[in-house]
Amino acid sequence: MDTNYSFKIYDNTSSLPIEWNSISSGNNIFLTREYLQVLEQSAPVNMTCHFIGLFQGEELVGIALSQFLNLNKMESFGDRDKCVKTAIRNSVFKNFTSHILIIGNNMLTGQNAFVFSDKIDTIQALKTLKKASEKLKVIFKKKGTKIHITTFKDFSIEEITNFESAGFQNHFRFCTQPNMVFEIPNQWKSEQDYIDALLKKYRDQYKRARKKADSIEKRKMHLEDIIKHEETIYELYHHVAQNAYFNTFFLAKNHFRTFKELLKDKFLFYGYFIDNKLIGFNTLIKNGNVMDTYFLGYDESIQREKMLYLNMLYDMVAYSINKGFKEIVFARTALEIKSSIGAKPKEMFGFAQHTNSVADLVFEKAFNYLEPKVVWQERNPFK
Repeated sequence: MDTNYSFKIYDNTSSLPIEWNSISSGNNIFLTREYLQVLEQSAPVNMTCHFIGLFQGEELVGIALSQFLNLNKMESFGDRDKCVKTAIRNSVFKNFTSHILIIGNNMLTGQNAFVFSDKIDTIQALKTLKKASEKLKVIFKKKGTKIHITTFKDFSIEEITNFESAGFQNHFRFCTQPNMVFEIPNQWKSEQDYIDALLKKYRDQYKRARKKADSIEKRKMHLEDIIKHEETIYELYHHVAQNAYFNTFFLAKNHFRTFKELLKDKFLFYGYFIDNKLIGFNTLIKNGNVMDTYFLGYDESIQREKMLYLNMLYDMVAYSINKGFKEIVFARTALEIKSSIGAKPKEMFGFAQHTNSVADLVFEKAFNYLEPKVVWQERNPFK
């Protein structure tokens, strides 16, 4: 088999090959032309995206996404932890690791870096993708930007063997917070099946949360509703993002509107109201038979009183079961509460390398020091 692959790098979706979606559709919505247009039109201000096509001769046999992050443009990395370690971390990120090239999607959790056709030799394809990352570094250098770190993310333990065979042995292999994944049993057909499967302690938690939220009205919001409430939506989102452990970007204000315009019914937006006032929202993305949870926002004072976040999680589970999805990707953050509703941790790995060979030697120690550690207890809510 001919494994002589080439690559092309695109900086806009209008230049993508017409057959692009024949590779992505049915495999991963986050590499379709429509989703990439969302990034093109409403990426965070500190993010620049490129799209990579892998070719065997003239035939497109693989597609990939790259994101460049300029952390110097960040207003804040997250304000939850105000301590010396956080200040040191922020200073190091600003000065030594502020220009990051990612093969993958930093806005999502999971393998959203590439899709290869069945015809492709995975090892050779990864080698070609590595060459594409080197070419991107040259492209940025010509524009006056030096890439500090190149990273490939997020991959399961089964997938990383291919990387090691493809020449990534000299890269630092890292493991960050797990992806929280909820696998829906085939026999469950409704939310009641989920409730019935819970242990008494967690069934009582479910009932208590639902009762607390009695006064809240949940509404499916359409494009015109999202546009109407755009200012409030952004305030609610930004409050949650600002109080996270660590951020490398903030969404653009028009992000949710753009998502709905381009992904239509594949993107779900639910608002939570009290007396017609929007006090929270969550978003979901249909990705084949997998439901991906996306960004959310809420009024903190009401969230605590009404157990709003927990109710949102229950709503996501209920919708996904009722609509026949096989799995819910709950991503990172809030690990323990997601565990309490039934999500299980799935380890995700990445590979990173610092451009400076001297800095690369201490990169692993620095990463382990700076990566936010979260202590949490895994729960098992089911009988």
